[in-house]
Amino acid sequence: MSVRCAQVGRLEAESVRKSLNTRGYVRKDLRIIEQGEFVLLPLTDKVDQRVIDEEGLVIVDGYPRERECYRAPFDIIKEELALPDELAELLPYKWEMLGDVLIAKFPERLRPHLKRIAKYYAIELGAKTVLDERGYIDGVFRTPRMEIVYGSVTETVHHEGAILYKLDAAKLMFSSGNFDEKKRMGELDCGGETVVDMFAGIGYFTLPLAKLAHAKRVIACEINPLAHHYLRQNLVLNGVENVVETYLGDNRTLPYENVADRIVMGYIGSTEASLPKAMELIKKNGIIHYHDVSSIDEIPGKMVDAFAKAAQDRAFKVLQVKEVKAFAPCKSHMVMDVRVLD
Repeated sequence: MSVRCAQVGRLEAESVRKSLNTRGYVRKDLRIIEQGEFVLLPLTDKVDQRVIDEEGLVIVDGYPRERECYRAPFDIIKEELALPDELAELLPYKWEMLGDVLIAKFPERLRPHLKRIAKYYAIELGAKTVLDERGYIDGVFRTPRMEIVYGSVTETVHHEGAILYKLDAAKLMFSSGNFDEKKRMGELDCGGETVVDMFAGIGYFTLPLAKLAHAKRVIACEINPLAHHYLRQNLVLNGVENVVETYLGDNRTLPYENVADRIVMGYIGSTEASLPKAMELIKKNGIIHYHDVSSIDEIPGKMVDAFAKAAQDRAFKVLQVKEVKAFAPCKSHMVMDVRVLD
């Protein structure tokens, strides 16, 4: 099967290839063809007649072979940028893709070249916007500090399995590291249950519980107005708006008692402060999924002690304690599943 190719003189081929590649015009899954004094560059569907005319391209049919070995995107980005070694070694080899928004941490020494660098990352990884993660602001809302370094649109829809999460990636935190725990919540059998998600965010656990675990009713509480705004949109996106009711405000003011068969406390930092309210919400034999951060020598004692203090005279049984993800050196984000017996 023939493919449209740009026919370029051998001596100018590399400079033309780089120029076309920065705009996503060269196919990376096909080999470049060497043909006598010419080189044929296989072109993507982005190349229309306007581009052909502007670039003065000579278009011919070629029959390039598929690349026989995979090259990691980072290796391609590094090669295309052709930065001095002392700068190339600073390029981020890890990043997070939320929908079509890419988030990475770019060291300060790269800032003079940042717009060009971000453009190459966007082209190679298919991102419409690139954000430089500058850190997180402490506080209840956990608002990220992001700088737009390529593109302009930061609202995106992120797919995780069967769940769709819409958010503004520049203004809201999204932890891909919680994937296994979100998956676990979706695999529960919550048929007939009323579930309270005390720290709902944009629906990280609410959506799997409602859509995949088939909870009868979910009460989702979120204190951040922007996150609550996207939570409401995500209920509609995932078709669970009739299952989930939302509450904008501090979960300690939820106007319910003895209503929950299951409670999710998927937040870290000040989760312990909401445990007394969780004890008011939970029914006899209900389960609480309590998240917190613990150092290695505090597992599971810290979380058990906090739970016992909030439970007062109510009996409970710890079902399991497991790591959600590493949090810092010698510290982990943990979740403790607890059944309240009376």
